[in-house]
Amino acid sequence: MQQFEARAGRIRLAIFDVDGVLTDSSLFLGDDGQEYKAFSSRDGLGMKLLQLSGVEIGIITGRTSEVVRIRMESLGIEHVYQGQRYKVPAFEEMRDSLGLTNEQVAYIGDDVVDLPVMRQVGLAIAVQNADDRVKQEAHWQTRAAGGHGAAREVCELLMAAQGTLDATLERYLSP
Repeated sequence: MQQFEARAGRIRLAIFDVDGVLTDSSLFLGDDGQEYKAFSSRDGLGMKLLQLSGVEIGIITGRTSEVVRIRMESLGIEHVYQGQRYKVPAFEEMRDSLGLTNEQVAYIGDDVVDLPVMRQVGLAIAVQNADDRVKQEAHWQTRAAGGHGAAREVCELLMAAQGTLDATLERYLSP
């Protein structure tokens, strides 16, 4: 656990996959072809809190969806890469644009397409319902499933490891 906390304490950028991490992997398609996704509001607040604590948030997803753009915009997340079948170039661009090292980046994923990035970052996290291959290579696994509080769990874990959780929460608890 001590090694994990040391890894978490260095994180300056947390990158999340979308389908299976910020959602439960379900894709809802309307008759008109419109795509719908369900996001946890608790995960969203966790991501806002993490940003307030000074950690950047990024998104890398294989699919392209207007609903993802809208949701990330509402959370104030600027680093959003959609349509990334192979995710390493987006990871490298994000890392380099922020002047970070691999050790300062966490990646939260759920499926094999996430492994190439997870193998490079300082902290690789699998959600509870991730593919077994992803779980085997992760440094840590959430108790919550993707789309059901996993992102909030990660955000609070990072803030706790960095000693910023209580102060960041206090900003919401005080008038």
